Amino acid sequence: MGIIIKPLVTEKMTAITEKKHQFGFVVNPDANKLEIKREVETLYNVTVLSVNTMRYAGKSKSRYTKAGLISGRTNAYKKAIVTLKEGDTIDFYSNI
Repeated sequence: MGIIIKPLVTEKMTAITEKKHQFGFVVNPDANKLEIKREVETLYNVTVLSVNTMRYAGKSKSRYTKAGLISGRTNAYKKAIVTLKEGDTIDFYSNI
């Protein structure tokens, strides 16, 4: 456990889900594709056909305020796109 951090529920990911039957997750940066596949299959009781992963580096951001220039950094993360077998689905809203 602890490999999947949270599901990605955005407009773009929802469109990909409806069109290509793929689901997105933010995962642990140290996790590999086999661990991600095993975790999704056990948590959601589905059959995973493939897993694609992407690593995102944190970006430096700055803004001007009354107090002066404030600079910070966004978090780095790893994203996994999981393709499921036809007929399987994941309902992220069932627990609400």
